[in-house]
Amino acid sequence: MTNSREPHQSRPASMTRAGGDHARTAAFFDLDKTIIATSSAYAFGREFLHNGLISPTEALQLSLAKASYMFSGLSSEGMDTTRDQLTAMITGWSVEEVRAIARETMHQVVTPSIYAEARELIRAHRAAGDHVVIVSASAAVLVDIIAEELGVEHVIATELAEEDGLFTGEVLFYCKGPHKAKALERTATAENIDLSASYAYSDSATDIPMLEKVGHPVAVNPDKHLHRHALAHEWDIRSFKAPVPLLPAPSAKKIGIGASVLAGTTAAIGAGLWLAQHPNRLGQLKRDP
Repeated sequence: MTNSREPHQSRPASMTRAGGDHARTAAFFDLDKTIIATSSAYAFGREFLHNGLISPTEALQLSLAKASYMFSGLSSEGMDTTRDQLTAMITGWSVEEVRAIARETMHQVVTPSIYAEARELIRAHRAAGDHVVIVSASAAVLVDIIAEELGVEHVIATELAEEDGLFTGEVLFYCKGPHKAKALERTATAENIDLSASYAYSDSATDIPMLEKVGHPVAVNPDKHLHRHALAHEWDIRSFKAPVPLLPAPSAKKIGIGASVLAGTTAAIGAGLWLAQHPNRLGQLKRDP
């Protein structure tokens, strides 16, 4: 971490509750790019392909979406679009099959991407007796499994409708933006939590409503909008180091798609990232014969 405080080594004095105060202190953690160095939804994508749940074309779409997400993050509108695409994709999937695949592959696809700093920070909060909560826009069926790995018992996440053991494609609760903030308030009431003494961690400006609900908001690897907001409001800013490359290049054999598709995916991702860094070249390329 780049800041001077090392919470996994010693608990900051401000995190200690007064002896006579029975209200609990909580620590609310966003998941993607805060606890893990990727998107939980995209991380399991190749495993769903390998098990026949998605097609190579859908896998390519996921790869491109992941590349865009990791490079520049997602706006609120982008998150909504991604939600709609993913929920349409999983309509009719077996809930238990998704859960089983995620659980079986957890240690291969997600555990290596957990930030060491986040893992230690969660341990420090739990050791201090704080109520630790993961709050994520990802589907609860995936977040629950990651929470188990981290020893976190309370999850607030996007809830997908199920019928006869299958996902219907309906979103019952979308855990994003203001909805996260309201979920924090409900949790605080139910669990006797003092939000003014509590902590919240996130990388995204879409989580500003959640961060504003607590007395100790922390911007972790913030996007530019959150970084600007954090500086203006004198919030703590921390940098967690990625434990693995953000865009690993898996082999075609491992993910079960042809070499040509893999090559096309890699080329498209590379071209997309290059154009994102050189937007003035796009117009020129369009004009050139």
